[in-house]
Amino acid sequence: MADTSNPFFSPSTLPYGLPPFAEIRDEHYRPAFERGFAEQLAEVDAIVATDASPTFENTMLPLERSGQVLQRVAEVFFNKSSSDSTDFTNALEEEIAPQLAAHSDAIRLNPRLYERIADLHARLDELGLDAESRYLVERYYAEFTLAGAGLDEAGKERLRGYNQQLSTLTTRFEKNLLADTNDLAVVFDTAEELAGLGEGELSAAAQAAAERGLEGKYVVTLVLPTGHPWLADLTNRASRERIMAASRSRGIRGGDNDNRDLVLEITRLRAERARLLGFDTHAAYVTADETARTPEAVADMLGRLAPAAARNARTEQADLQRQLPDGENVEAWDWAHLTGKVRAEKFDVDFAAMRPYFEAERVLRDGVFYAATRLYGITFTERPDLVAYHPEARVFEVRNEDGSGLGLYILDLYTRDSKRGGAWMNPLTAQSDLLDTPTAVVNNLNVPKPAAGEPTLLTYDETNTLFHEFGHALHGLFARVTYPKFAGTNVFRDFVEFPSQVNEMWMLWPEVLENYAVHYVTGERMPQDLVDRLHAAEGFNEGFATSEYLAAALLDQAWHRITADDEVTDVAAFEADALAAVGLDNPAVPPRYASTYFAHTFSGGYDAGYYSYIWSEVLDADTVEWFRENGGLLRENGDRFRNRLLGVGGSKDPLEAYRDFRGRDAEIEPLLKRRGLDN
Repeated sequence: MADTSNPFFSPSTLPYGLPPFAEIRDEHYRPAFERGFAEQLAEVDAIVATDASPTFENTMLPLERSGQVLQRVAEVFFNKSSSDSTDFTNALEEEIAPQLAAHSDAIRLNPRLYERIADLHARLDELGLDAESRYLVERYYAEFTLAGAGLDEAGKERLRGYNQQLSTLTTRFEKNLLADTNDLAVVFDTAEELAGLGEGELSAAAQAAAERGLEGKYVVTLVLPTGHPWLADLTNRASRERIMAASRSRGIRGGDNDNRDLVLEITRLRAERARLLGFDTHAAYVTADETARTPEAVADMLGRLAPAAARNARTEQADLQRQLPDGENVEAWDWAHLTGKVRAEKFDVDFAAMRPYFEAERVLRDGVFYAATRLYGITFTERPDLVAYHPEARVFEVRNEDGSGLGLYILDLYTRDSKRGGAWMNPLTAQSDLLDTPTAVVNNLNVPKPAAGEPTLLTYDETNTLFHEFGHALHGLFARVTYPKFAGTNVFRDFVEFPSQVNEMWMLWPEVLENYAVHYVTGERMPQDLVDRLHAAEGFNEGFATSEYLAAALLDQAWHRITADDEVTDVAAFEADALAAVGLDNPAVPPRYASTYFAHTFSGGYDAGYYSYIWSEVLDADTVEWFRENGGLLRENGDRFRNRLLGVGGSKDPLEAYRDFRGRDAEIEPLLKRRGLDN
């Protein structure tokens, strides 16, 4: 194959470096990975082959310039494998994952490269570097050291083995989960079994059935978390139980897609690797390079929140119990449905009745985009002339207030069997001055797609998720850095959720809600009294929401605080003991994710880091207070937040950036008040 025939071998000439998806074929990926691996290793060899003493210019700059072919193919391939997988991508990912781990080790464990970085780090005060360049040396030195660069050769060989095994196992976990999630989609014979769903939801269920060759039936596809959003509306208790049972049985049914042995093997290998690297546990290894610094700091915070959350959940459960006949108890599949009834009684708020006001296109243009325009001055223009990786993915050009180009935003809204569960943001290209690269980011959601001609009506949670994921997109679009290492959302994992959580506030901000919450049939705006009742109910059910999240976060910590000497043989027993130990073993409030479908921690890069959401929420709640104190949705507020926080990407310590924005460290009290944990 001639070099010019592979679109990954040279930078894209499309606007903002958008990959040329119309030209990319399956046969292009493997050669591009192979060339990418070889080229970057040659570039690193050239750095360490020089006899010249280490300088920033002859070590750090060529290291930052290295690996561009590999970066291009990896961004496109892993976006495709998560959002539009095929048998080919599944097979190639299993093949490539250990090769990527080996490639990363070949660089990070290169002793001569580490010596050069360590030399620069030891002489930092003599180098006369600007703040971002100095931080680059500091980050490389810290990361290489934690990655095992200081081990002897025997230790490095063991480490390489661990890394390659783990990359293979975590990839297999994800593939098993996707397959089992698809297999466990729940088939219903009649619409009566799905009583309570709206026309759009029924249409989506019928469409999902038709795509499986089940004309006349209805299929409820599963979402990533334990609870399904439709459980709130379904009046048939048996149907709710079937959906919950399917959700909770992922990865534990035996056969090829059973994830229990993978959970045990992954956690064992992570514990052994941590000990090799000088840490007692994998949690200690991970948090050493996060803002938390230690698992004890994480345990202290989560332990402070868990008892109050569990107490509040039990109080809420007592309210729900009164909705059931004598002799029946609140079960996990009842919670969302009964909560809707109690919410309607106490606050006269019915989330199902709100869906006609959350038509997807209106939410996107007059809600998400509108808030960003008001706050940051940026504008959005759809570019149907630009081809994305899937026909349902839409491309928008984003411009600054002065008309200058900012980047591309791609939205892939709908669920499909080839897409993994959940919602996320991916970069396709990321800005850096050194490489003169632009920005293109993707938001993926999993909204059920109605039949042709039917409106897409979002749930309250799906609307919130769109605002949340767009916060990640803004972080990626706004970052303006010199070095690729700091591009976009390349920040500490327990900080990365902060900008996205902040963006959620605009969903219910009065000027924003008034602009987009319009009934899709009548054109009437959401009544103000409903908005007022919605605000009054904001703290409602927080005991459940906090408990299910904390149960997952503490379960993640428990798996990763085992030592290499601990022997765990039973996943279910370990889960039960871990939840009982923190008082979150309420059967009616299962963890947001159980171990065998906990993609965040066993395949998604949040291992020992799922605590990050609530850790970041401390900053988020404190930031919301700042916006309220300073007038809310104002351009000057947006400029401050953009310039001092979002715009710095990963180019400075995130807590230092927060202090620069807020004028002080974050305080926890706003979070405790928000979640009803302050009393």
